[in-house]
Amino acid sequence: MKIATWNINGVKARIDTATTWLKSESPDIACLQEIKCMDEAFPTHAFEDLGYNVAVHGQKGFNGVALLSKLPFDEVTPGLAGDAEDVQARYLEGVVSVPSGVVRVVNIYLPNGNGAPEKFAYKLAWMNRLKERVKALLAFEEPLVVAGDYNVIPAPEDVYNPSAWMDDALFRPETRAHFQALLNLGLTDAFRACHDEPHRFTFWDYQAGAWQKNHGLRIDHLLLSPQAADRLIACEIDATPRSWEKPSDHVPIVAELSL
Repeated sequence: MKIATWNINGVKARIDTATTWLKSESPDIACLQEIKCMDEAFPTHAFEDLGYNVAVHGQKGFNGVALLSKLPFDEVTPGLAGDAEDVQARYLEGVVSVPSGVVRVVNIYLPNGNGAPEKFAYKLAWMNRLKERVKALLAFEEPLVVAGDYNVIPAPEDVYNPSAWMDDALFRPETRAHFQALLNLGLTDAFRACHDEPHRFTFWDYQAGAWQKNHGLRIDHLLLSPQAADRLIACEIDATPRSWEKPSDHVPIVAELSL
């Protein structure tokens, strides 16, 4: 089973890009972030025509996450528990049946955290809530994949120039500590389990020729429960779509599991 994550940066603007890549790579499950539309405005039929079941947790104009699965959903849970006043669409959880049992996929678009101090506080609080949810899900002892745009640079080797990012919310010590706390629950970074080379990125800004200069960041991640990590075959970043016309500033990352 191939499970992909991709911040599409506006599904309407990127629908041709998304469908072209899905036709080519054909992941069994794809997690899309930053779809930037309400549920009813999501181009569901374009993905159903490719054989996907579709679940959406959208928001007008920004945020929003979607799950595409070639297998029918047994369960779908939108929204991250822990704050009844949080209306931002950043979390979508789905369960599908596989020959070995079930696999649970969590699709997240973690807050950026830059700007006003309250935005960074929201980011850290959201990460705390995610940790509590993951802790509860790990108790099921089933294959679990927590995928998405984490807006977290885990380590210096995951950014082109660490010194330039020391004060950025994506790389601040508090952010990385919260990410490490997730890993400490027993999760495995799928890409780092398969690759130890530095400067493998999933994001290049549109500004200042970042793509051409390879001034990138690794901020999109697939974290695996022990039961999923035991089945990990490969994990690869596909940077090809970043060079296409009207690309997202993120690229897909795909994990292959023997499920």
